[in-house]
This record gives sequence, structure tokens and C-alpha cells, in this order.
Amino acid sequence: MLWIKAFHIVFVASWFAGLFYLPRIFVNLAMVDPGSIAEHERLLLMARKLARFTTILMVPALALGLWLWLGYGIGANPQAGWMNAKLLLVLLVLGYHHVCMRHLKQFETGDAQHSHLWYRWFNELPVLLLVAVVVLVVVKPF
Repeated sequence: MLWIKAFHIVFVASWFAGLFYLPRIFVNLAMVDPGSIAEHERLLLMARKLARFTTILMVPALALGLWLWLGYGIGANPQAGWMNAKLLLVLLVLGYHHVCMRHLKQFETGDAQHSHLWYRWFNELPVLLLVAVVVLVVVKPF
């Protein structure tokens, strides 16, 4: 079980690294001058590659988490309210990941409508989600 837990942590940390950096690329894309096609294309290429890699990292993070939860029963007892809260946060992280993919598509089609300031704030959400998940898992407040 400890090996599974260790690899779960590694893949979650890697997934979140992508979720931290992808919106940062969006900030840069939102700041590109309209005439700077080469810079726009270079940033889009970086965003596409990071999005693909981040999605790949998400799969083992979720699979190993499910293995720990369903296979070993971690957080499965009725008193583990922290696990229910964590699972809700995991759903929110999945939603955030999905929204990132939508924003990438908007940049690809030229339909992005938000400013670089909006993306700076959007970039803070995964930090808050990760802090909340770690607190729930380590402290188990309820």
C-alpha cells in the first residue's frame, strides 16, 4: 500500500504542476500583441504539449487514488467525512482541468475573451484546491 500511496502522491503533484503552469501560459497568450503570430503559435504549442502531458499524468493519479480508496478502504468508514470532502474537491479539480482544456481550445480558435488579469486569478484556484486537499488528508478535521 505504501508504494501505491507514494506513486499517487507523485502523480498528483505532477498533475498539479501542470495545472499550475498551464493557466500561466494562458496569461502570456492573453498578453501577446495581435501582430505577433510567431509568439502566439509558440505559446499555443507549449500549452498543447503541457495540456496533453497534464492529462496523461491525471490518469494514474486518479487510478491510484481509487485503488487506495476502494482497494484498501482508506477513508471508506462512515466517520471519514474528510474523504467525502476530498472527493468533492477532486471533482472540482477535474472540473478545473476540463475548463483549462476549454480555454486552450478558445485560444486555438481565437475566441479567448478574458484578460491576462483574469487568467492570473484563474491560476490561483488549483493552489487553493491543493491546500484544501492536503489539509483534509493530513489533518482529517472531520
